[in-house]
Amino acid sequence: MKKLFLVLVAMAMAACAGRSNIDDDKVFFAFDSAAITDESREELESQALYMKKNPDITVVLEGHCDERGSTEYNLALGALRAGNAAHVMIADGIEPERIKTISYGKERPQYPGTGEEVWALNRNSTTKVKQADAE
Repeated sequence: MKKLFLVLVAMAMAACAGRSNIDDDKVFFAFDSAAITDESREELESQALYMKKNPDITVVLEGHCDERGSTEYNLALGALRAGNAAHVMIADGIEPERIKTISYGKERPQYPGTGEEVWALNRNSTTKVKQADAE
């Protein structure tokens, strides 16, 4: 009985802790893909929960790609990545008007360098928090 009580207390504390911010949070993608992984879905649902608790914010989801491929291809892929991330949050109950998307393709790498480790970091959708009245 004591173990059950301790487990319930720990679960309650974890639930109450919540997130303090989602600005600059990222979900990552495989090479040449805009598919949302289970891990990314969990992260986006956690971000959606934060937004539900903070109805005064909106977000911009930025789609990013690694340096390989043409500019046009990567702009389209970045748009798909940001759009798919937005769809997860909308399906989880966030109003579509609170989410904007933009693609930077490969034009704004977030991590300098080259090679698979850096490329993997640059294949992401990054959440940027905006106040509801700020544009």
